[in-house]
Amino acid sequence: MSQIIDKAEAGQNARQYHIDVAPGEVGTVALLPGDPFRVPLIAELLTDVTDVAHNREHRTMTGFYKGKLITATSTGMGCPSTAIAVEELARVGVTSFIRVGSSAGLQPGVNPGDLLVSEGTLRNDGTTAAYAHPGFPAVPDLELTLALRAAALALPGAGTDYHVLSGINASDDAFYAETPAWIAELNSLGILNVEMESSALYVVSRLRGLRAGMICACSSNLVDGTSLYDHDAGALKRGWQNSIIAALDAAVALDL
Repeated sequence: MSQIIDKAEAGQNARQYHIDVAPGEVGTVALLPGDPFRVPLIAELLTDVTDVAHNREHRTMTGFYKGKLITATSTGMGCPSTAIAVEELARVGVTSFIRVGSSAGLQPGVNPGDLLVSEGTLRNDGTTAAYAHPGFPAVPDLELTLALRAAALALPGAGTDYHVLSGINASDDAFYAETPAWIAELNSLGILNVEMESSALYVVSRLRGLRAGMICACSSNLVDGTSLYDHDAGALKRGWQNSIIAALDAAVALDL
């Protein structure tokens, strides 16, 4: 008789199959950009940096920020790979997650480089449907969310060079299936921004007893006509840097 593998038990206390990281190689808090090439951007702000692993879309580096061991791991694009990264990082010792990345604004006046702090996510993805009831909320950790907002507001230039906005965002699976009608519907619901990862981050974290939050930089505005392809690249890069610093400061403030 064949033995069916229980994936909840497979790979415990071992090097993880997808992220190629083992217990003892990471800290208890991880910053999660989508793009593996933004992991070194985080590492630039750390000391005693170790390049841990790079397998598939998942690149991992560690280092210290104000005495706190920080892990940075890229999730890749979308909820499926994000769920894998969170599950496997949790198996090797990470207990808190902060997504840092890009997100498109859905309300007028949200500009490239603005920082967007998530208060919850509209689950328009397929991954979380495999984890939880359709009505299960995708919400971040409250204390972490408040710490991210406070850290962002404390950065130089907040309120002048860029704005810190918070609200509900959406997570979509299909980037090129975001039609004008869908964008208009999200806008009418008061959804602040749309990205592709936070739904899985929040649901998996809640189910596994982990903490999660998100602070993103606005890359474009889908209702103001600011195209993804003609945004101010300098403003977006500054937004990435500001979101990373805010995430690092929040991690230290809460001693995650």
